[in-house]
Amino acid sequence: MIRAPVLHQAHLLIPHEEPSPLPSSSSHCIECKSREQECFYLLQRCKCMEEFKQVHAQVLKLGLDTADNRCAGGLVAACALSDWGSMSYACSIFEQIDEPDAFAYNSMMRGHVKDCDPEEAILLYNEMQHRGVQPDNYTFPSLLKACSHVPALQEGMQIHGHVFKYGFEDDLFVQNSLINLYGKCGDVKLCCGVFEQMDHTSVASWSALISSHARLGLWGECLRLFEGMNCEGWRPDESTLVSVLSSCAHLGALHVGRCIHGFLLRNMKELNVIVQTSLIDMYVKCGAVENGLAIFHQMGRKNLFSYSVMISGLALHGRAEEALRIFSDMLEEGLEPDDVIYVGVLSACSHAGFLDEGHRYFDMMRNEHRIEPTIQHYGCMVDLMGRAGRLDDAHELIWRMPMKPNSVVWRCLLSASKVHQNIEIAETASRELFQLDPHNTSDYVLLSNLYAQCQRWEDAAKTRTEMVTRGLNQVPGFSLVEVKKKVHKFVSQDKTHPESEAIYEMIHQMEWQLRFEGYRPDTSQVLLDIDEEEKKLRLRAHSQKLATALALIHTCQGSTIRIVTNLRMCNDCHTYTRLISMIFERTIVVRDRNRFHHFTNGTCSCRLR
Repeated sequence: MIRAPVLHQAHLLIPHEEPSPLPSSSSHCIECKSREQECFYLLQRCKCMEEFKQVHAQVLKLGLDTADNRCAGGLVAACALSDWGSMSYACSIFEQIDEPDAFAYNSMMRGHVKDCDPEEAILLYNEMQHRGVQPDNYTFPSLLKACSHVPALQEGMQIHGHVFKYGFEDDLFVQNSLINLYGKCGDVKLCCGVFEQMDHTSVASWSALISSHARLGLWGECLRLFEGMNCEGWRPDESTLVSVLSSCAHLGALHVGRCIHGFLLRNMKELNVIVQTSLIDMYVKCGAVENGLAIFHQMGRKNLFSYSVMISGLALHGRAEEALRIFSDMLEEGLEPDDVIYVGVLSACSHAGFLDEGHRYFDMMRNEHRIEPTIQHYGCMVDLMGRAGRLDDAHELIWRMPMKPNSVVWRCLLSASKVHQNIEIAETASRELFQLDPHNTSDYVLLSNLYAQCQRWEDAAKTRTEMVTRGLNQVPGFSLVEVKKKVHKFVSQDKTHPESEAIYEMIHQMEWQLRFEGYRPDTSQVLLDIDEEEKKLRLRAHSQKLATALALIHTCQGSTIRIVTNLRMCNDCHTYTRLISMIFERTIVVRDRNRFHHFTNGTCSCRLR
């Protein structure tokens, strides 16, 4: 039989005896604790600042605000962190605390981050150190988040040192915060370094790592990390999937995007607006615009961002009429357009060559919706007039703009000048670009190519020499194609692919059949002073053609081929792909630097060539 403690036995021996009165100090302690509990209970029930101030007045009356750090810290936390709270009022309470502890400092730092004042949070940590208050594991996540918002890489690295100093280097939440900090500050090496040193990871660790890579545009690495996350058995959260969908959109990895869509449908009862919009963006940018439209029309609630993604996506595909129709539907629903929506609308007009409609919507934006045109809107108008061949009008608009034109605006004019072979305006735009953005290689290449088109080889050579003198390297053109659930990358004249021999054999077969359709290589697209045969050899191995060949080898008859290229498609590749779509009875979707091209039965959706 288990014996009861001695104290309990004593009480059992004298059950009717009155308990001895406790010392007065103990009575006071119990009373204080009772008041504390009442204070915390009242704080939890507060729903607005008015109620909070009443509780604060009661605490002041009881003398608990400065006498007890727990009660004072509770007041600070409630006021600083609640949705109804006030940081200025929280600061006034905090300043009255004689010796604030780590909890009070942590609450204030979190409050400043929540209130979009990260610099103040970092200054509070300095004060905390100066007063000798020891930080705890709750201090560093808020502090590192503040550094990531600034962003303050050097301060973050110093705080990383403090993490080791105080022994929190193995704390999972601190490690995740460090990954997030280095990712947002653009240092992917440090970001990966923290992750690799972790003994135990979590979904949040993987999410922070994948988001960091997505933020830096490392799309391929994002997909590889996502694959690693799946192999380790982690179930991704919504934020991770949004990052991966963004990677799929940029790489044209439709198969991976579809797998994620399937996962979402199987595992989530209802998709929120952000996830649905990310799916639309992925499908549209992977060339499956019908899938994007289907999700858009099924959405129960749409916001401005949803409309913006759909309008801009349709514009990229040259489906301006549908984009403008959706804009009209949005207005009928009572949603007020913002400046971003109008960028999409004007882009739709530009891609379709709707010159009059573009001017009408530009006026509507200013006069009906009272939106002052930004540099992006003027850029769209310059692009619209440039595509229509109205180069003088576009040039005049640039000089009439109420703000100083940036490099994007001048680049639109330069690009249009190249298309219409207007050297005079191209040289004017180039002079401005070389001053505004002297390290952008593409501007030199555009001007050089224009000189070459016009047989001005000496000027072309001078422009290329200027590039070399400035230490600029041209980013090579490449094409991406998804085959067998993997994204393959090709550059011009590429022979590094494991199936290179089969690819060039397919190129030979394609050329043989193209001859019967009257195809002749357009050697004017090779902007080099070399003989015709050498030009033909260079044309046959453009990256887009190599990607098409690989897709034809490995995909079944009737399936759609989807290619992403980082350059504007040349005329020869356009003619080549248009005829291949007819010969092999395939739909080929190509996303170049400017837009989508849908090739079917020997025709292209762009209708411009």
